[in-house]
Amino acid sequence: MTSADVTIAAGLAPFDSRHLDAILDDAGIDAIVVTSRHNIQYLLGGYRFFFFETMEAIGTTRYLPVLVYRKGHIAQTAYVGCDIETNDRQLGRFWVPNIDLASVGTVDAARRAAGFIRKLGADVKRIAVEAPFMPSDAMDTLRKELPGAQYVDGVVPLERLRAVKTPEEIGYLKAASDGVIESMLVTFARHCVAGVTKREVTEAIRREEISRGLGFDYNQITAGTSLNRAPSDQKLADGDILSLDSGGNYKGYIGDLCRMGILGEPDAELKDLLSFIDDVQMAARKPIKAGARGGDIAAAAVPLVDQSPHKTYSHFIVHGMGLVSHEAPRLMTEPRFSYRGDDAERPLQAGMCLSIETTMRHPKRGFVKLEDTVLVTADGWEGLGDAGRGWNRAGTG
Repeated sequence: MTSADVTIAAGLAPFDSRHLDAILDDAGIDAIVVTSRHNIQYLLGGYRFFFFETMEAIGTTRYLPVLVYRKGHIAQTAYVGCDIETNDRQLGRFWVPNIDLASVGTVDAARRAAGFIRKLGADVKRIAVEAPFMPSDAMDTLRKELPGAQYVDGVVPLERLRAVKTPEEIGYLKAASDGVIESMLVTFARHCVAGVTKREVTEAIRREEISRGLGFDYNQITAGTSLNRAPSDQKLADGDILSLDSGGNYKGYIGDLCRMGILGEPDAELKDLLSFIDDVQMAARKPIKAGARGGDIAAAAVPLVDQSPHKTYSHFIVHGMGLVSHEAPRLMTEPRFSYRGDDAERPLQAGMCLSIETTMRHPKRGFVKLEDTVLVTADGWEGLGDAGRGWNRAGTG
C-alpha cells in the first residue's frame, strides 16, 4: 500500500480493506467492479441513494451505480453515479477518493467505470464483476472498452467480505428481527379475526412494520388447511391455523421470520406438530458457536426430519442472513437458489448471522413453520427476535 492507501484504509474506508485484499488475492483478482445495490451500500458505509430507493428504471435505461476497487490500492477506489447524487456528495456521504457523478444509464456508467480502470495500469488484467447484477449492455460495454481483460465472478468474494457482521450491523439485524416479530404478534392479536381476508392481514402487518421504522418487504400467509401462501381474498374462519412469514428490513438489513397463530385453541395434534418443529429448530442451534464446523448445524437437524413420520412433507434449511437473504455462510446446497454449500466445511465465526427454518406442509392440518434468526457468538448463539415461537392466539387484542 502507498501512504495514501494506508491513510484511507485506517481512517475513511467503512470496511476492512485488508480483508477484502486477502479475499481478492486468494481468488487471483486484480480489481472488482461492484454494481449490486447491497454491495454498493456495504462498501459505501451504508449509503443508499434516496431517488432510486424503490425503483431504478428511468427513460429507456436504468440507474446503475458502479464502484471500482483495485486490490491493495484503496486510494484508487472510484465511484460512478448520477448527477442527482451531487446533493449527497455536498452532504459528505462519500468516502471514495475518485467520484464521477455524471452517468446517464447503464452503458454510460460502464463506460465511465472502464475509464477509471484504464487509469489503474496495464497490470490490472483479471477483473471481477457481479454477473447477476450487471446489465448485459453494461457488460458488453466493459468488454468493448477493456478488450484485454479477463472477467471472473465477483459475487462470492464480496459475500465472504460481508459474512461476519460488525456490531453496528448486528444492531440493525436485531432491530429488524425484533420489529418483524412485534409486528406479527400485534397482527395476530388485533387483526386476525374471522371474516378478515389474507390480503387485509398483509396490509395490517405492512402498517405495523412501517410504524416501527422498518421497510416492508413481503408477507407470506396461510390460513386453515390451505398451503397457498399468497395474500388473497380468502377469509379467516374460527379454528383456522395461521402462518405469518414476513420480511422487513432496517437500513437494508433483513428481518425474516415465521410464526404461527390460531383462531381458537390448538388441539393435541397441532401442539405436537409445532413441538416437533421446535425440536428440530433447537437441535440446529446446539452446535452453533465460533469455530464449530458450519455443516454441523444441518447434521444435527436433518436426521430428526428424515427419521420422523413427517419426512415426506417437511423440510429443513439453514442459510446466511444480512443485506441479502441466503447470503454467506452457505451451509447447504440449494439448487433452486443457485448455490452450493461451500461453507459447510468452514468454521463458523462470531458475528455470522443465520436463518434457521423448518417447514411442514401437512396434508391434513395445513402449513406449520418456524423460521428463526440466530447470531453466532464466541461461545454459542443468540436468538434475534425469539418471541412468539409457540401457538399465538389470534383476535385477542
